[in-house]
Amino acid sequence: MSLLKIYLRVLALLGPEKWLATTLAVANLAMAAVFLLEPWLFGRVVDALAAGLSGDAWSYIGWWTGVGFFGVAANVLVSLYSDRLAHRRQLAVIVDFFEHALALPLGFHDRHHTGRLLRTLHAGSGNLFGLWLSFFRSHLSTVIAVLVMIPLALRTNWKLALLMMTLMSTFILFNSLVVRRTGDAQRKVEQLNQEIGERTGDVFGNVMVVQSFSRVVTEVAALRQLVGQVLAAQYPVLRGWAWVSVANRAASTLTVIGIFAFGVQLHGRGEVSVGAIVSFVGFAMMMIGRLEQLAGFISEIFFQAPALANFFEVLDTRSGLHEEPGAPDLTDVKGEVAFENVSFGYEAANPVLQGLTFKVRAGTTAAVVGPTGAGKTTALSLLYRAHDPAAGRITIDGIDIRTVSLSSLRTRIAVVFQNPGLLYRSIAENLRIGKPEASDAELEAAALAAEAHHFVAAKPDGYAAMVAEHGKSLSGGERQRLSIARAMLKDAPILILDEATSALDNTTEARVQRALGTLVKGRTTFVIAHRLSTVRSADTILVIKDGRLIEQGRYEELVQLGGVFAELDAQGKFVADAQEAPATDLQPSAD
Repeated sequence: MSLLKIYLRVLALLGPEKWLATTLAVANLAMAAVFLLEPWLFGRVVDALAAGLSGDAWSYIGWWTGVGFFGVAANVLVSLYSDRLAHRRQLAVIVDFFEHALALPLGFHDRHHTGRLLRTLHAGSGNLFGLWLSFFRSHLSTVIAVLVMIPLALRTNWKLALLMMTLMSTFILFNSLVVRRTGDAQRKVEQLNQEIGERTGDVFGNVMVVQSFSRVVTEVAALRQLVGQVLAAQYPVLRGWAWVSVANRAASTLTVIGIFAFGVQLHGRGEVSVGAIVSFVGFAMMMIGRLEQLAGFISEIFFQAPALANFFEVLDTRSGLHEEPGAPDLTDVKGEVAFENVSFGYEAANPVLQGLTFKVRAGTTAAVVGPTGAGKTTALSLLYRAHDPAAGRITIDGIDIRTVSLSSLRTRIAVVFQNPGLLYRSIAENLRIGKPEASDAELEAAALAAEAHHFVAAKPDGYAAMVAEHGKSLSGGERQRLSIARAMLKDAPILILDEATSALDNTTEARVQRALGTLVKGRTTFVIAHRLSTVRSADTILVIKDGRLIEQGRYEELVQLGGVFAELDAQGKFVADAQEAPATDLQPSAD
């Protein structure tokens, strides 16, 4: 994306406040007019004084005063409101970026590290703020002044104007050359900065691992190496812009001297007045200042362009999940789920699921089993549209889930993941993710049902206690029971249990299983099963291997069949119940 396209895209983001932006643009136009009139009025005063016309001189001074105060008023308007506009738009863009990125498919987040996304968000929004502020404070008035100054100078004296046009041409030439020669290097700098964001985010997110394996020194050394690469890539860019700054300054100095020398020569031939020379020098000095501002602006956007391009790339990323405008909500869900010849692959050439077809009756429990990597989690993720099938369709109560609104679909499905996914917030806030409007009494009831209330109540702050990042301040069983309570609060008719107890010890798993027994009551439940009692008590067992449904039926039927399931069972792939807590399967608990 070129610098001009990026800049126009930046300005387009001001659209929601176009009326204020237009007002500030008009104020900039007024400021530019003042900048142009002042040298011309100065020249008129000098000519009037040279001709002994003091009355005319005072008249010009009066005009000069009025123009000056008009410029001050315009400047006050720009100074007061450009900051406010830039701050509002920056914060609005942060929210827009956050909302957009959060709604992108899981595949996008699998490909983009959190540290990289945060770097993109912070660098992009910060650069946008700076460019918006500079646009109203200097860029716009500079461009207007430069564009108007040339025809005005040509009308006054075309010979002197040619020197000013030569100066402008050298500025354009020098800056174009340095942009072209250093563009790739600056893009590499931004890529390395994103790698720094990724690496530091990784380390901060896994401090326990880094410290326990004595990797602090190694990780710091690796970061220093990355910093060295950034500097090695950045220095040539800085050197190029330093030289162009020197060249611009040299051209400016030579131009002013040339205008004076050429002006004296023309004055000697009677072709130009002293006042005209003074005006031209004023124009030249103003143009030099404006061109230097313009060069600074080009330099600014050049250094920011890679970060802004990354920012816009995320905003331009479209979700692979298509939702028809005005799609109806999914309501009155009983919970019958059907997969009809469903196929899916993260890459088209490598299908993960192929021709998956089954039906699960409302209110029943389906155990999903199979070897590691068979596609069990992927299949269930299609139900809440983490992805869409490449072929076939999925229905709930006979309704294709792609024809209803995504939010209403996900509202009707609760998921308890193997990793509970607790946020760095209070226990109450984590639970209310399931039901934002839940009362304190409802929180406590859900926690009691999930066998979580006793450990929460034992904390000094109770439900107001903060949960550490990724739930590190809680044990594995405590995290899982909170995630179950969260699912209970959601009270969705369809439930997915994605190996929710696979990483727990027997005693803790028994408690979690009791909580799950309460949770599944009256719901259509899919459970990726590793526990023997769960498999035996399931209403139906779905056996998936290599992305295909190989077998389906109840436990006794599949054992007698002597196929893949019977082989898994014989190999001890299903964990027996903990002796400390027998009979804690996923059958609904008694009232």
